This record gives sequence, C-alpha cells and structure tokens, in this order.
Amino acid sequence: MMTLPTPDFRRLALLLSLCCLATLAQAETFILPPPGVDVVGEIRLITARHEDTLMDIARRHDVGYDEIIQANPGVSRWLPGEGTVVVLPTRYILPAAPRRGLVLNIAEKRLYYYPPARPGEKPRVITYPIGVGRMDWKTPLGTTSIVRKQKNPPWYPPESIRAEHAAQGDFLPTRVAPGPDNPLGTRALRLGIPAYLIHGTNKQDGVGSMVSHGCIRLWNEHVEQLYEMVPEGTQVTIVDQPIKVGWLAGILFMETHGHLPEDNLPNQFDTADAMALVEKKVGERAGMVDPVTVELVVEQASGLVVPVSGIET
Repeated sequence: MMTLPTPDFRRLALLLSLCCLATLAQAETFILPPPGVDVVGEIRLITARHEDTLMDIARRHDVGYDEIIQANPGVSRWLPGEGTVVVLPTRYILPAAPRRGLVLNIAEKRLYYYPPARPGEKPRVITYPIGVGRMDWKTPLGTTSIVRKQKNPPWYPPESIRAEHAAQGDFLPTRVAPGPDNPLGTRALRLGIPAYLIHGTNKQDGVGSMVSHGCIRLWNEHVEQLYEMVPEGTQVTIVDQPIKVGWLAGILFMETHGHLPEDNLPNQFDTADAMALVEKKVGERAGMVDPVTVELVVEQASGLVVPVSGIET
C-alpha cells in the first residue's frame, strides 16, 4: 500500500491553487464533468485587507459562514489582519445524488443546480451556500419538487414559530408584509414538502449555518438568480452527506464537513464511516488509499477537498 505524507492542509491548498490557476473557473458555475469524475472547482487563496472579517471575504466569494471558518483554523474570524492569507474552499466533490435539478446537501450547507443544457451548450453545475435548519428544526430529507414560485412573498409565521418567539417576549404578527423585515427575503421557491421553502433572507449572516426553522436560506442576490433559472416542477433532492468521496484524474479525493465548536454538537461520522464510503467507491483497489490520510481528513473536518490516494494505474 502506498503511504502518503501527513497533509498540511493550508500548504496543500496553496499547492492545489498554484497548480490549477490556468483552469480556474468562476467560483459558482462549472462545466459538469463526465460520469466517473466527481470534482469541480479549485481551492483559491486571497489576502485579507485591514478592515476585512472572514464573513466579508466569504460573502465576496460566494462561500458560506461555516465553510470559511472551517477552512481557516487559527485565523481570527473577526479580524484576520492585513495581508493574512485566507483559503477559499471553492473546490467541491459533487454529492452522491442524481445530477439533475436541485441537490441540497444539508451537512455541507450547499446547494447544487444542474440546469438542462441547451443545444450546443455544455452541461453545467451551479452552486450556492445555504442556511439550513437548526437541530431542533431539521430540514427534511428526500426527493420533492418546486411547486410554486413567488416574488416578494409575504410571510405567515406558523403557530409553532409564533409560540417560540412569544416565549421570548417577541410577539410576531400573523402576516409579515414583503420588505426589509421579511425573513423570506425577495424570492421564494415552495417545495412539495408542506411549509418548506427555498427563499432569500433579511439576515445575511445566517447563510452557510444551521440557523433556520427548516427552510433553505440563500442570500437575496443568489435566490433572485435561482428564481430566474429554475422552473416550477424542477426536481429537488435533499441529502445529508457530511463525508463525500470522488474521483479526479485517477486520484480519489475526500471532503468532510463537521460542526463549529460553538454549535456544541458531535460530528455524526467517524473514520469507519469514511473508510466504508472509500471502499464502496474504489472496490478492489482499496490498497491505493492511505487510511492514515483518511483518518486525518475526518479529524480535521475542514471542508477542503483532499487527495487520499495515489494515482490510479
């Protein structure tokens, strides 16, 4: 079995970035790879400005809150500092789900859209960070569809949410009109699952975290883009995949997503889970994978896409 060196994740990010600058695509839109190839995008590095927070940087580069924090351990989220190198985790393993319609990976807090290709056009995949349901308001899993689209939707708070707010002395009205105080933001795409939506937000910092009452939250500029592209009837697949594995150029890559320390939640996966996914992916070629590297990727849960094998021959 081939043994790989212990990975230094920030150095690895730098190497991957420098090797791939010539083919860097837009952060949110990629040419869809052929079947059997699972990795899109490239890790990038930028330098922080004096006034930047990590969330400022994340917002400029279409990266969610948890993603930017996990990819930059040891960097202050509130004041990285002038000239600090910040890793942008903009390389992704596509979820293990049909490459059709919308695919939402709850553990990753990210949405993937596979638009139908027009004649003469190469298939694409478009991805956005999302806010998802808190542990006590989990986003449901399964397959559904977009059943209705609304511009500037009013919000009718469910009784459960009104009761939760009332217990804290915050009494919600039965209807919140469209506008800057509306939690649904500027657009809503209603799912076939009753009471669940993909929508904008009036709380921009919640995108990329577990913050909602189960609905899927995007920045308003993103939901407005999605609204124009996605027709009613589009299939929506909701999965929960904290560990993803995939192939690129004969190398197996892994990506793991855990919780932030302040969430006070255990990660619901371990090295055995990761190795089971790896073995399923590689079959009889398990000897090409280094289990020590797999264990480190699981332990770090950085969200970065990391090679865990030698080159397939």
